[in-house]
Amino acid sequence: MNLFMPSVALDPIHQFKITKWLDFNVGGVDLSFTNASGFMAFGVILTIAFFGFAASKGQLVPSRLQSLAEIGYGFVADMVRGAAGEEGLKFFPFVFTLFFFIFFANMIGMVPYAFTTTSHIIVTAALALLVISIVIGYGFYKNGFKFLKLFAPSGAPFIIYFLLVPIEIISFFARPLTLSLRLFANMLAGHIMLKLFAGFTVALIAAGGAYVVIAPFAFAMGVALNALELLVAGLQAYVFAILTCVYLNDALHPAH
Repeated sequence: MNLFMPSVALDPIHQFKITKWLDFNVGGVDLSFTNASGFMAFGVILTIAFFGFAASKGQLVPSRLQSLAEIGYGFVADMVRGAAGEEGLKFFPFVFTLFFFIFFANMIGMVPYAFTTTSHIIVTAALALLVISIVIGYGFYKNGFKFLKLFAPSGAPFIIYFLLVPIEIISFFARPLTLSLRLFANMLAGHIMLKLFAGFTVALIAAGGAYVVIAPFAFAMGVALNALELLVAGLQAYVFAILTCVYLNDALHPAH
């Protein structure tokens, strides 16, 4: 098959390349403003703008924008309340910010030629480490050394603790790894598949002949994957936020 198109167009990994927008170096430390930085900042601005506009004209009979904002607010509040109880609502601002930052970052990445910040492990790992740091810090702040009961659930026979405690410790410290990898892997794999089918469709059309007959099937699969990826983008923001609530519940109630 002879394909007359740039290799970059067919490279599914090229979309994840970090490029410098503003080259900035201080004392040998590279502090350049990159496309990753730019799209993260855009996600933050978009989130603030959305809720800012929605709240700026509060009405008894809400507008569509206000209704969407209220639904989002209520959705996260119910999530926190359901996973961590009423006491967990003190973390509502954190979970709310986390959920919508990831949600808008994922959705921005669905726009052609945009950059998906959550497809980079360094971003998702930083978020996961922030979550686990808050869990550990608040757990000790609120419960003192009783927080360690999280690793030794009550009611088990004494001999079982020699096996149970190491398993619980490993499970706890694996949380940031699984939390970051889940979001990263889903967004990375989804965008690679989208790029492959989009490139495959163009390649089949460019090849001409009998390959043109197959092109509509590749295009249809790309459209279906795009719809699925939109669902995954929202779902992964929810999964990250709900697991954060579960982990915060451990900090609030380590003995449970």
